[in-house]
Formats: sequence, C-alpha cells, structure tokens
Amino acid sequence: MSDKAALRRDPNFTWLMSGGVISALGDQFTMIALPWLVLQLTKDPLALGVMVAAMGVPRAVLILFGGALVDRYSPKSVLMLTKHANTVLLAILATLVLLDAATLPLVAALGFGMSVASAFSIPAGTSMLPHTVAPQHLPAANAAMMGMRQLTMLGGPLLAGLLFVLAGDGSKGQGDARGLGLAFAIDALSYIVSAWTLSRVKPLVRPAAAEAYKESVFRSVGAGLATVWRDRTLRTAFFYWGLCACVVGGLMQVALPLLASERLHGASALAVLMAAHGAGILAGMALSGVMGKRRIVNLGITLLVVDGVSGLLLIPMGLVTQSWQGMLLIAAIGVLGGFIQVAVFTWIQQRVPPSMLGRMMGIFMFVFMGLAPLAAAGAGWLASLISLATLFAGAGIFLLAAALLAWLFTPMSSLADAALPAAKPAPAEADAA
Repeated sequence: MSDKAALRRDPNFTWLMSGGVISALGDQFTMIALPWLVLQLTKDPLALGVMVAAMGVPRAVLILFGGALVDRYSPKSVLMLTKHANTVLLAILATLVLLDAATLPLVAALGFGMSVASAFSIPAGTSMLPHTVAPQHLPAANAAMMGMRQLTMLGGPLLAGLLFVLAGDGSKGQGDARGLGLAFAIDALSYIVSAWTLSRVKPLVRPAAAEAYKESVFRSVGAGLATVWRDRTLRTAFFYWGLCACVVGGLMQVALPLLASERLHGASALAVLMAAHGAGILAGMALSGVMGKRRIVNLGITLLVVDGVSGLLLIPMGLVTQSWQGMLLIAAIGVLGGFIQVAVFTWIQQRVPPSMLGRMMGIFMFVFMGLAPLAAAGAGWLASLISLATLFAGAGIFLLAAALLAWLFTPMSSLADAALPAAKPAPAEADAA
C-alpha cells in the first residue's frame, strides 16, 4: 500500500488534517485583519512595527518552554488548551471591533495573549504528526499537511479580501471596520471546530517518552539547547535560518502592509499579495513532489540557491506600483520556499529522537518565527526614514549575501536529505522470515 493510500485510511491523520486546515483557514483572516487594524488605528508604520514586536517578544521568550512542556505533557493536551485560549481572545477582539470600541491598548493586550498562546501552540502543532502517524509515512504526511495549509494561504486571503470589500476594512473611518470584526469572529469559530476535531485524534502510545521528564522545565529546555549545540550541522542550520528569518521576516511583516496601504488599494491588496504567496508555496510543494529528491548537488546547496534567488526577487518588490507586479514577485518567492519546505521539516523531525521533538521544534520555531517580530520594530523605524524601495532592496541583498557566505564558510552546503526509515514488515512477512 502506498504512503498516500495508508494516510487516507488513517483516522488519526484525517482528523488532524481536517482540524489543521480549518484552523489555518481562520488564521489567514486574522493575519491580515490584525496588522491592518493597528495601521488604521495609528496611521504610523513605527507603531505597527512596535506592535508586531510586542506580540513577538512573549512568543520568542516562551516558545522554548512551550517545546519542553509539549514533551512533558504531550502535543495534543498543550494544543487543545491553546485552541480554547485563542477562541476566547478572538471572540473578545471581534466584539470590540464590531462595537467600534477597539483601542490600541486593548488590541495590544489581546494580541499579547494570542502571542503567548502561539508560543505553546507552534511547537505542539509541529510535533503532532510524528506522534500520530507511522515513521515511514512521515514525509508523505508532512507534504500533505503543508500542501493543504498552503491551500488555505491561497483561499483564506482571497476570502478575507472579499469580506473586507463587502463589509469594510476601516480605511473609510468610523463604522467601516465591520469586515475586520467579522474576520476575527470567523477565526474564533475555526478554533472551536478544530478543537473538536483534535479531540478525535488518538496519538500513538510512546511509553518511553512518557516517563522521560522528571527533570524541571528549565533543565528540559537546557537539554534541548545542548542537543542543538553539540550537533554542528544542526547548530549552523538553526543559526542561519534564524538570522535570515529575523531580518527578512521582520521586514515583510511591516513592509507588505505599508506597500498595500501606500501604493496599492488597501487591505484587499494585502490579501491578494498573501494569496499569491500561498499559491506560490503550494506550486513549489507540488513541484517538489514531482521532482522527489532531485537536488542541485544536495539539500544544503539547493536550499542556499533558493535563498539567493529569493533575495534577487525581493530587491524589486519596493518598486511595485500595481498589484499584479507584486503578485508575480511574491508568488515566485513562494514557489522557491515551497519547493524546499517539506524536506527541511522532515530533515529536522527525523534528525532527533521523538522524546526531544517538542523541544527541537520549539527551538526551530524560536529561531524561525520567534525572532522575526523583534526585527519588525526596527523595520518600522527604518520605514519612517527610508523609502520602501530601499527597504526591500536591503532585505534582498542581505538574503543573497547570507546565502553566499553560508555556502563558502559553513557546513550548510553539506546538508543531505534525511534517510527514510524502512517500513516494518507485515505479520505474515515477519513469520515467513
């Protein structure tokens, strides 16, 4: 039986996939509505950058401890708690916006709460698959899950853009933000539904992992960090990814809303750009599935080439004056990222023992996602001093230079795809042996 056929018959994967898609679709509404709401409340790029950074600080600080708690209490239990917390926070935010009572301090407080929840939901969510599907099916499960999430990154922003066009995005003044309130309400509903689907998932029993955490959470985090530090290749890869995500990711969280606000046609343009990026990532994943493990020499060099070309594509983003121009550039960047994404996640998941997986994904998400918002405050400050063209060009040149230096001076160029574990023989085959 093929991996895809086995996954289709696995109820664990079906429930996990269903809930993940619903939750990811709802998240797309908030990912557009929240920065746009802050921009409408302040009209200040620096305030937007500070807000993104303020939301990133608790996530960056706590995500390491989130990974340790996932290993201690199981990904499912931690993820379930975060879904309930996000439901409440988003419902409050939706109510405030619909009643025209949203203020920057209230939005910041709720955003802070969602950031805390994400510090635990991210390592929990990225650790679920290895705990719920057989090891030999993990690459196929990763590809399927990421592919479906990218479909939500295509469909979600388009639906959100339509909602903002029909119900308002706050750009016309008081009483025009009903679409933003409905976007938060839709996301809250998605968490309710995905919590129910998660309750149907029955993780694989791992008795050895269940007894492994008598030590304190701080010691657990320290053990995870020590594991990364002792593995030179893993340490270098995490440092490289963290540096690129901090600079480029932080800038994009500020620069794209500014681009949509200053040069294009508002929140709907931002939604279209994000949808184009999602479509590009989905196409890249499809291309990766067709090409299999065909690489430019190996995984590491392929990754660095992808980053270098992405840097070149970022440079002209600041010159965009029409939505279609931005869509073409950001879709191309998405194709490159999607092509390499599944291999990177699978490489990390199969490089460490299951008992360390929550902490390892927490560390990975700390360097990949937790640090980027901290750079957003700097990006907001820079955006108030220099042009968007200079901002995008600087980020593109940085990414290109980082890829070149990593190629020349680090072990990144030697990364190889993870070897797949052999499938266990069926009982009849085992008896025959």
